[in-house]
Amino acid sequence: MLLTPRTPAPRARRRSLRRLKAVALIASAVGLVAASAPAAPLGVGDRLFPYLGNPGYDVASYDLSFAYPGTNREPLQAVTTIDARTTTSLDRVNLDFAHGQVESVDVDGQPAAFTSAGEDLVVTPETPRPEGSWMRITVRHTSDPVSAEGRDGGWLRTADGLAMANQADAAHLVFPCNDHPSDKAMFTIRVIVPEGYTAVANGLAAGVARTGRATTWTYRTRHPMATELAQVSIGRSTVLSRVGPHNLPVRDVVPTKDRTALEPWLKKTPDQIAWMEGKVGPYPFETYGLLMAKADTGFELETQTLSLFERDLFTEPGYPEWYVDSIMVHELAHQWFGDSVSPRTWSDLWLNEGHATWYEALYAEEKAGQSLEARMKDAYRASDRWRAAGGPPAAPEAPEPGQKIGIFRPNVYDGSALVLYALRQEIGRPAFEQLERLWVSGHQDDVASTEDFVRLASQVSGRDLGAFLQPWLYGEKTPPMPGHPDWKSSAPQRADAK
Repeated sequence: MLLTPRTPAPRARRRSLRRLKAVALIASAVGLVAASAPAAPLGVGDRLFPYLGNPGYDVASYDLSFAYPGTNREPLQAVTTIDARTTTSLDRVNLDFAHGQVESVDVDGQPAAFTSAGEDLVVTPETPRPEGSWMRITVRHTSDPVSAEGRDGGWLRTADGLAMANQADAAHLVFPCNDHPSDKAMFTIRVIVPEGYTAVANGLAAGVARTGRATTWTYRTRHPMATELAQVSIGRSTVLSRVGPHNLPVRDVVPTKDRTALEPWLKKTPDQIAWMEGKVGPYPFETYGLLMAKADTGFELETQTLSLFERDLFTEPGYPEWYVDSIMVHELAHQWFGDSVSPRTWSDLWLNEGHATWYEALYAEEKAGQSLEARMKDAYRASDRWRAAGGPPAAPEAPEPGQKIGIFRPNVYDGSALVLYALRQEIGRPAFEQLERLWVSGHQDDVASTEDFVRLASQVSGRDLGAFLQPWLYGEKTPPMPGHPDWKSSAPQRADAK
């Protein structure tokens, strides 16, 4: 996710993030069936989002079906089927789900009891599931695009339909799931839309079926995906196709009336993919493209194989061409850093945003003469303030209640790119570039942690970098920059300063 606009875009367009209000509990929307004992919300122990994800099973695949009613102000009818393997014996299965009405739940074809606990849907099958067994959970439910008491995330209403914005904790506002990036899975997504609408989702098209005045669009991923990266576009859209490097299918989704105005930007994508491949290696997925949404979001989002952008970023005057290009590269870089290699925990977010910011800045330097060193010097000057306000890069402070995307602060963007700059200064450009390639190839389609990155950096450099990287990643103060002893970081103001 990239919060936009950012320097040097005009400040007049800068938006403050809308406050996320108190979450409507699933208990207010889900039919309740009594279980044998009180249910409780669970989580995988994420430091920033303790109730996200659920222990005891590993999801292999999701099959999602949505029926769009022709308006983005009414719930969609939906069916979610989850194939998972248990990692311990389970007499109950917790799923993350909120803001939808559950009609029924089946486990392996048999009706199951269900209730709610916080933002968990707690399912009790007729018989317990032993460790190491497969189970198929089918949930028939609604999926409501109208925000729960003002909460952002999940379905994003556009001018002519819907898109998804599930980062960091909002996929479970759309469909039942194990909503944590550590549990990636394959996806099949089916969307039924009325005549005149087009639906596009992650992955490649797997069929279009027309029945009467409705069309069912089906898409499948060829690589596992975190729930926060799921994307479904529904609108009066046109899909534009072109070819990227190595015959990669590139498809963009745009409002039909804007296709001509947006084409000068869209045609840049194949060359940007080639540029990224030259830096870190082959593109990791089966397709790529941009989803241009007519919506007011305040961010761009790296949904897997189909990055979400505000249309106005490309149509409003006042943005330098190089700046918009670099934002495009930021979301593209995420396909390697964050999507293919996903964070093991949300505290590892700096690995996503720091790398995307790094390649954004490097592209601006190489293609438009915007100095990377000058940008990093500016970041160094602000780094202590960013750490005081949001924590060090690898230990960001938890978001305020109701502001879950509050973890996306400067410390995980330019503050984390600064860590990568320091590392390159310390080990040299050749070793750093080798590290980047090994990181994305060695962890493709997997999850990885900060500890994994430090370990690999040490291996590539031939020496233990733990002591060097510890203060850069976890320190309250910014360490001296190798090669730039004159760089200074401005001390944060005391809260009581006048």
